[in-house]
Amino acid sequence: MKTIAIISWVLRIIAAGILLQTLYFKFTAHPESVALFTKLGVEPWGRIATGVLELITGILLLIPATAFLGGFLAMGLMVGAIASHLLVIGIESQGDGGQLFILAIIVLKLSIIIQVLHRKQAQQLVHTYFPVK
Repeated sequence: MKTIAIISWVLRIIAAGILLQTLYFKFTAHPESVALFTKLGVEPWGRIATGVLELITGILLLIPATAFLGGFLAMGLMVGAIASHLLVIGIESQGDGGQLFILAIIVLKLSIIIQVLHRKQAQQLVHTYFPVK
């Protein structure tokens, strides 16, 4: 296995793992998750929709053929999460020491690297859906 492929797998597993481990809190209406989304003014639909998007993103990251798309969605989700922390929630949420904020930054960085590593997939998507005539 090539070094780049190994790096890609490691980064995708870490990013997907972070995204997927938070689903329990979102889908079970854990009090901390409910409080966070209430503060954002989007409880419960925002919590559930975010969970569904994170589930889809985690799955896309783990499938090699959809890694770029998963990285793209992860980037969008994490930009939203980071903006929510900076503008509404605060870096620290309910005494977590900024852990959720830091995890969002980690996933954002990983998703950008994943997109760079899988940029050929993006080129193929563009050529498939927007062919040059």
